Amino acid sequence: MDTTLMLPPRPDRRWTIARQLGLSTAVVRFWGEEEWWTYDSLLKTRNRFADHGLSLDVVEDRPPMTATVLGEEGRDEEIETVKRLIRNMGEVGVGVYSWVWTENPVGVIRTADAHPLRGGSRTTVYDHEQSERAPPHPVDISEAELWENLEYFLDEVVPVAEEAGVRMALHPDDPPVSSVRGVPRLVTSVENVERILDLYDSPAHGLTFCQGNFSAMGADVPAAIRAFGDRIHFVHFRDVEGGSERFVETWHDEGQTDMRAAMDAYEAVGFDGPIRPDHVPRMLDEEDREGAMSGYTDMGRLFAVGYIEGLLERGE
Repeated sequence: MDTTLMLPPRPDRRWTIARQLGLSTAVVRFWGEEEWWTYDSLLKTRNRFADHGLSLDVVEDRPPMTATVLGEEGRDEEIETVKRLIRNMGEVGVGVYSWVWTENPVGVIRTADAHPLRGGSRTTVYDHEQSERAPPHPVDISEAELWENLEYFLDEVVPVAEEAGVRMALHPDDPPVSSVRGVPRLVTSVENVERILDLYDSPAHGLTFCQGNFSAMGADVPAAIRAFGDRIHFVHFRDVEGGSERFVETWHDEGQTDMRAAMDAYEAVGFDGPIRPDHVPRMLDEEDREGAMSGYTDMGRLFAVGYIEGLLERGE
């Protein structure tokens, strides 16, 4: 397994921290940059990382896909952009594409971002009852239509990923509830994930195994890892306390999942891909630091990388 970090597409202090931690791989998210999926943009980004001693292994972002998810006019044009992205990733040598099947206005939602943990550290919370007090989003789509649209997308895109040598890694819905503010969701249970993988049975169509989401689903995380096996292409190593309708994101050593058993399960199925910490608490003096975003602050990620590396070393 390659311990890695999600980093911006241009060098900053986080790149330096990654190298000082001894990491040699990176995950990139483009944070709203224009036309980042072009060949030239991806090539320059890959080379920028290489020049700083980091192999770019994962693109964790997606072009606009609202029409695709909702089955609206313009979806074929959006899908062509995704195909272009995947072909370009193959050409520049980035092997994993982490994506989501969620309509943009109701993506990742949290209802609190300053819940206290040990020593005054702060974390995020999702409370479904509080979230659902918001007005429903004006999106008219059924769960059945979402399934049809997803199958259409996979039929179009997975063959391109196979040809390009890129592994698609679908991230679960976060939070993993069947409907958020009137919009249905699909990637919310082990059974639904199995159905999604069966829609197009290919080694190129797999998972971003986000442990926090599977834990919130109520899944036995180590058992799910063993069940999905080689369909896991990328790992988000994190944990929660609670279930899908209310959970608190925890320190990596304080959640409800047996993290040692999870790591043993990855090793048992032969997973040797990228694994990154996700959604860490905010620590001392990080509340007001410029660019400090809940879940991705530096000090918590330092702890998480050390925790992951310790588990890996203990298993050797």
